[in-house]
Amino acid sequence: MTSKPSALEGRRVLYISYNGMLDPLGQSQVLPYLRELASQGVRFTLLSFERPNAFEADGAVRCRELRASLATENIEWHWLRYHQRPSLPATVFDVIAGTRYAARLVKRNRIELVHARAQIAATIALRLKQRFGIKFIFDVRGLMAEEYVDAGHWRKNSVPYRLTKTMESRALEAADGVVTLTERIWPVIREWKGIRGRPVVHEVIPCCTNLELFKFSPEDRARRREELNVSDRFVVVYSGSIDGWYLTEQMVDFFVSLARTRPEAYLLWLTPSRHERIRELMRSKGVSERDYAVIAASTQNVPSYLSAADAGLAFIKPCFSKLASSPTKYAEYLACGLPLIINAGIGDSDFLVTIENAGVLVTDFTDEEFARAAEIVDSLHGELGETRERARQIAERYFDVRQTGAERYTRLYERVFSS
Repeated sequence: MTSKPSALEGRRVLYISYNGMLDPLGQSQVLPYLRELASQGVRFTLLSFERPNAFEADGAVRCRELRASLATENIEWHWLRYHQRPSLPATVFDVIAGTRYAARLVKRNRIELVHARAQIAATIALRLKQRFGIKFIFDVRGLMAEEYVDAGHWRKNSVPYRLTKTMESRALEAADGVVTLTERIWPVIREWKGIRGRPVVHEVIPCCTNLELFKFSPEDRARRREELNVSDRFVVVYSGSIDGWYLTEQMVDFFVSLARTRPEAYLLWLTPSRHERIRELMRSKGVSERDYAVIAASTQNVPSYLSAADAGLAFIKPCFSKLASSPTKYAEYLACGLPLIINAGIGDSDFLVTIENAGVLVTDFTDEEFARAAEIVDSLHGELGETRERARQIAERYFDVRQTGAERYTRLYERVFSS
């Protein structure tokens, strides 16, 4: 992106994220887009909710350093404390505190548009639109209420579920622009109360990744494989959280099936916590400690571990809420040249295998299906150089934070400002 669209030069936007910027998820999924748009002249005010470590000595220093860095990029950052428990009262408190603080920012910085990332932030943005009459973009990201039900955290029609759906409906009714992560979910949301039958600017923007950070490195591959002592082994990697809608047990079952035909198979878990849960599960499935590792890797180190792998694994519960999902790990795997081992029914992702031939699509969690998938994985590994190049090209076409992500956000902003 080499030019600065005049329609965005000097525009004043308040971006609200319930993710903290000291959280790797916040930094990887929020800041790249803001930086790209700020480079085109958008003047951002960023409001995030940070966990307690941001208010302790080391965290406070990191916040000040990040704030100073962002200020040089035309992004003014403010943060409030995130309250976690008790869940519902804590969230209500955060919404009230966030609305009051954000209102001061709107007045002081002469904000023209509020961009809300997901449902909690949209609750704050809705009140700002009602009070100040500014433009409002609802970046849906996913179906929050349905995700909590599908993950087993809420019951359908419970108080948190009903409150979330009510707020969501009101936000959709007021939004000038809506972002979804997938094409598949938009016809569903388009018929929901609050948005049905009215004109609204819409963009599909999948979860993208920084292709300068996530890329294959031969040097990192050699170094990490030596550290793991897997010099000639076939390494399958899973990166991310476990359980909930991530099918941890089914992923282990697939690995066990793969190891029957590839005894040299090795499973690398890159996950921040619950390592003992993984070890217990691997023991229960008869997997030796020699055949896997569990590592809590920082965001900066994940690409080097992905470079050490030969395929990227991710099984996700194929439920209604996941029609709206665009897993970032898919983009990261592909960017590092890894073929995918994924299951069907997650957002728009089936096409990555059925059309783009980016790996293996598992349609059922059975021994027969796992055996079929293992054969395909074996054939892909036999064409490692070609497979790695094809995976990277797919990432560049669909998941580049600059080309796909920032360009679509630019188009969205221009359309909302002109509406």
